[in-house]
Amino acid sequence: MIPEIELQSIAKIKEFQEQKLQELLHYISSKSPFYKKTFLNKNVDIKFIKTLEDLKYLPITTKEDLQKNNDDFLCIKKEKIVDYVTTSGTTGKPIYFGLSDKDLDRLAYNEAISFACSNITKKDTIQLMTTIDRQFMAGLAYFLGARKLGASIIRVGAGIPELQWDSILKFKPTYIIAVPSFLLKMIEYAEKNNIDINKTSVKGAICIGEALKNQDFTPNVLAKKIQDKWNIKLFSTYASTEMNTAFAECEYQIGGHHHPELIITEILDDNNKPVKQGEEGELVITTLGIEAMPLLRFKTGDIVKAHSEPCKCGRNTIRLGPVIGRKKQMIKYKGTTIFPPAMYDLLNDFKEVKNYIIEISKNEIGTDKITIKLFTDSQSEDLLLKLKDHFRAKLRVAPQIEFMPKEEINKIKFPKLSRKPMLFIDKRK
Repeated sequence: MIPEIELQSIAKIKEFQEQKLQELLHYISSKSPFYKKTFLNKNVDIKFIKTLEDLKYLPITTKEDLQKNNDDFLCIKKEKIVDYVTTSGTTGKPIYFGLSDKDLDRLAYNEAISFACSNITKKDTIQLMTTIDRQFMAGLAYFLGARKLGASIIRVGAGIPELQWDSILKFKPTYIIAVPSFLLKMIEYAEKNNIDINKTSVKGAICIGEALKNQDFTPNVLAKKIQDKWNIKLFSTYASTEMNTAFAECEYQIGGHHHPELIITEILDDNNKPVKQGEEGELVITTLGIEAMPLLRFKTGDIVKAHSEPCKCGRNTIRLGPVIGRKKQMIKYKGTTIFPPAMYDLLNDFKEVKNYIIEISKNEIGTDKITIKLFTDSQSEDLLLKLKDHFRAKLRVAPQIEFMPKEEINKIKFPKLSRKPMLFIDKRK
């Protein structure tokens, strides 16, 4: 189930996207209150925008624009909205998106081709270990995508390892969808309850919310911890509510494939200029085929690298590597630039560390201060020194480390109404 456009030449894909860009510009210039006003204020004449290179002449859309003018992005009457979703609000006030019937069909198509990219077929059964309620787009997308693909789905929801294993043993899913760190809890429960995880029906996991790969696509510490115990294939995905689109790995697992019929991508530097091939920058996206709330040149805040070398699967689309970090979560510490995922990897190196959160604040002289709060069964000065030495060796920083009870960490890590764990707490504002 590979869309034909993804197998076309790079030149054909570019030509296709330029046509879709024209359609989008005509649509939002007549339907979107926000873009109509923005084009007028910035003297944008869309008839001069012909190619992807011309995107640079169009205004950038930011999260702040969406937060301040949320309703003005709506291009349809409210009675045509059939579902509302919201962003998780990880780096600010949550944003709502209305979806029309057409948008739900597009969401289902996106997830169906993404599942197919990761080798899932209509013969498979998928167990969903993330929430489908709380206005969460991902859970809804997985359900709709499985239905469109023709696969079966078991909607167990988040957490509760005992219930997850009961469902696996009863319904025999071939794939599961989960946050990777939760798979460690699944393994721990199985070991305590004499479940032979490598004799179950599960052969793969679609993983969301946490990185599984290093920048060279080798497994990171978290992935190794899972696969050392559980012989399943782990597929990384990258998506966001604003994109209404996923970047899914194929069987060769060298980055998430771009769906050119659904989204235009740019990788830009701090001055909103395209980075050189292979360099990291902020992902900026333009959504295609969305009826209710399309976005033009939206800055995702995610720092990534794009890869364009051919993939053995036959797709000629670009691929996105693992997210290096969130731009707003970048830490400047004693001359070193650090993103939270690098610290997660180091903490995952220690089997003694059972639970943790990372807090960033300002010290008395106004520079960034890193505090790691962690739970371990074996609090000791020796472990503290090992952790600090490991951080110095790998990241050239020595954060403040505090031991805390697991319950106290979980209170911070799982705030009320949160749909996913908060590993990084930014107190710098």
